[in-house]
Amino acid sequence: MARNKEALVLLLDVGPSMHHLLPEVEKICSMIVQKKLVYSKYDEVGVVLFGTEETENELTMEVGGYEHVVVLQNIKVVDGDLVEALRQIPRGTVPGDFLDAIVVGMDMLIKKYSSTNKGKKRMCIITNGLSPIKDPYEGSKEDQVNAIAEQMTSHGMKLECVVVRESVVLGENVSVMEENDRLLNLFPKKTRAKTVFVESSTSLLGALKTRSISPVTIFRGDLEISPKLKIKVWVYKKTSEEKFPTLKKYSDKAPSTDKFASHEVKVDYEYKSVEDANKVVPPEQRIKGYRYGPQVVPISADEWDAVKFKPDKSVKLLGFTDSSNIMRHHYMKDVNIFIADPGDQNAIVAVSALARAMKEMHKVAILRCVWRQGQGNVVVGILTPNVSDNDHIPDSFYFNILPFAEDVREFQFPSFSNLPASLLPDEEQQEAADNFVKMLDLAPSDKEEMLQPDFTPNPVLERFYNYLELKSKHPDAAVPPLDKTLKRITEPDPELLAKKKSAIDSLLRHFEVKEKPKLKKSTRRMREKLSGSDDEDNYRRISSKTEADLTKNGDKVEKIGDLTPVQDFESMMSRRDNPEWVNRAITEMKNKIHDLIEDSYEGDNYPKALDLLVALRKGCILEQEPKQFNDFLHQLCKFCLENDLRSFCDFLASKGITLISKTEAIDSDVTEEEAGSFLVKREPQPE
Repeated sequence: MARNKEALVLLLDVGPSMHHLLPEVEKICSMIVQKKLVYSKYDEVGVVLFGTEETENELTMEVGGYEHVVVLQNIKVVDGDLVEALRQIPRGTVPGDFLDAIVVGMDMLIKKYSSTNKGKKRMCIITNGLSPIKDPYEGSKEDQVNAIAEQMTSHGMKLECVVVRESVVLGENVSVMEENDRLLNLFPKKTRAKTVFVESSTSLLGALKTRSISPVTIFRGDLEISPKLKIKVWVYKKTSEEKFPTLKKYSDKAPSTDKFASHEVKVDYEYKSVEDANKVVPPEQRIKGYRYGPQVVPISADEWDAVKFKPDKSVKLLGFTDSSNIMRHHYMKDVNIFIADPGDQNAIVAVSALARAMKEMHKVAILRCVWRQGQGNVVVGILTPNVSDNDHIPDSFYFNILPFAEDVREFQFPSFSNLPASLLPDEEQQEAADNFVKMLDLAPSDKEEMLQPDFTPNPVLERFYNYLELKSKHPDAAVPPLDKTLKRITEPDPELLAKKKSAIDSLLRHFEVKEKPKLKKSTRRMREKLSGSDDEDNYRRISSKTEADLTKNGDKVEKIGDLTPVQDFESMMSRRDNPEWVNRAITEMKNKIHDLIEDSYEGDNYPKALDLLVALRKGCILEQEPKQFNDFLHQLCKFCLENDLRSFCDFLASKGITLISKTEAIDSDVTEEEAGSFLVKREPQPE
């Protein structure tokens, strides 16, 4: 199997007690496949149903037993047909045995992959755990679980169990439920498994991770406590915002009969002189300028490079402080997790000792971090101890970035205590407000907490994937209404509001409520205010700023400049406010490289072009765009051979630049051998 390619077997309980839950099960299972079609189209999925009247699996034919278990689909590459199949799951008529289903799923994975693909084989079981488990022919049920867990460990399999309990279980089912819960909770103790209990359809929708993301370290090195004391650590992202998949521009101008048309949209940019609109300004005649008062100060690329701060890769301890000194609202960006180097026992002990000491003393650490060599910025952050309550999981730290003075926004508001008594709430108003807050408590003592982050999917992304799948089959389909399960995430629970109507009515009685009219956004008032004043020229000047000026005065890069093209490219690639930024960044970088090579004199621009090409290659791997880079490299070498620039191809070969192969990006159609021989087996130079 290809690297990062996952094999997944869904084990679904379709017995009578699960019938009312199956519509939600169909949603989550179809969503898993939809996301794989977008992000991991080479992943393979199989589906097993248990609790069916029929029996259809290979184990029954080979050794007998394993009744009422049906293999709905054998393990194969995901496709649209599987999405449709999972939206129409057959209903069963008998209680289902989840241990039989797990064994059948294991058998499918072993026969398909044998001992290969360890760590990429996963089983996901969804059940309510209310059906009795048959007694085994030999030993106890616990022995059977231990045997299954041992086989899973030896073949590198993972198991996720989602147990749905929407209501209180009564009567005879209590003993069955308790026994099944005990058996399911044995798996995490014996092998790589996780058991999750959920009470609502919303939590079920987020209980299974619909997209598998391979963990990648952002730093591996020393946590420097002092020059003589260093601890080997690895740093991973703990939370990171899930972005929309990249949407690409598509052209329908190619003939419909052309099966090999790429339908790509290519954009070329030219810089024209203000004095002569027909004159193209070459790169060597362009320079960046920065506003300083009324003038623009030009700064060359070499000057800017000399000014840039170039710290070495490191993570250094600055000191400790009481945890109460760090305000929660000062946390910025994503959360990272520090763990000790898994292969260094001394590091594991050192991290554990430090974390436990900090927790006992209520201290946090302040670190200075430069994650990679050549990084243009330094971050200062807080390291919080995370002491594990599981003997098999080592202690670790959570890391949050803290703001610098320039990052903090200060807003002054008058205190409520300074308001006159007529504007302060009386006792009845305060009581009505207190009751309203209690009414909307998302974590009542007698129920599961609602909207837990671990179990709440992003409704915007979920709706997008649903519509993408619908659009793939019906191009003219209209946007469907928001799913009722997703509505529970975006809107207050209507059942809760109905039950607590008295608290809402009380709030409305005790406070004057008015509907605020909506104001249309307009710049007319600003223009009217500035008209005839000394600020009018300033306003016009600000309004007429170029895109590059706005880029430098704001936080977002919108164009690749000549001063810091690699940093500009990385910034554009990381933008997610519009899906077109990735494509635009790649296109602009291609144009930059072309310009540098074309305007090169005796190879003076080759090193800079190489730096840009390396950055482009890395970006295309990260954004799963290997084809764009490979096609560009082919075109670039062809261009060089045709224009007496063969020396650049030789320069690339000497630096080991190759095509992106399947081992680096699974979406690539280039083998490792083809990539390695690309610049070796060049076409003869045209005469």
